[in-house]
Amino acid sequence: MKKIGKYILMLKDVFTIPNKWRVFFERLIDELNGIGINSLPIVALMSSFIGGVIALQTASNMSSPLLPAYTVGYITQSSTILEFSPTIISLILAGKIGSNIASEIGTMRVTEQIDALEIMGVNSLNFLVLPKITAAVIFFPILVIFSMALSMLGGWISLVLSNLSTTEEYLLGLRAFFDPFHIKYALTKTVVFGFLIVSVSSFYGYYVKGGSLDVGRASTQAVVSSSVTILIANFLLTQMILL
Repeated sequence: MKKIGKYILMLKDVFTIPNKWRVFFERLIDELNGIGINSLPIVALMSSFIGGVIALQTASNMSSPLLPAYTVGYITQSSTILEFSPTIISLILAGKIGSNIASEIGTMRVTEQIDALEIMGVNSLNFLVLPKITAAVIFFPILVIFSMALSMLGGWISLVLSNLSTTEEYLLGLRAFFDPFHIKYALTKTVVFGFLIVSVSSFYGYYVKGGSLDVGRASTQAVVSSSVTILIANFLLTQMILL
């Protein structure tokens, strides 16, 4: 409970009006590149292969003749949109982005760079964390839409190469029972997950004490805490939005 209270107080300092908007936008562009653009390769790799695995596993287990041929495409579509792209990709990014943020801010803390900012009268939390949170909220939905597209593309490629389905059957499955609300649900979750990853990781990095070993421990704690928070938020958001 003490950490939660400290976390809330940190967010109050983060969400203040920047003193210099030009500096904020410059840092925002840097964070969009670091958090968003640099995450595209791992998102593309994971999405393509896992989409292919989902499609192959579904096709190989369709032993009942009562199941229509388009079931493979439908299950790939629903699994990707509802759970895989927003949640699994966010957990992967929690490891990549969360550890980087905690290490970056933690290193600045132990090398007294944050203290120097505060001596100059700069709101260090607003200066360091707000651009990161803004970048995550902006770019995470883009990453998830990119993941959805590549996952379904990977499913199609795997089925065609293995001769387990045809393009027409797969595309029919992708369109079957498609609900646009599921996209809104997935992107809503993604925005929340992006906020949690960056804010929780920043919390552990900002309040680290000690030396380089402590920065490493804080980085590990940030990844674990971000992942657990995502799982809890996923359950709560599903209860509130879908049920």
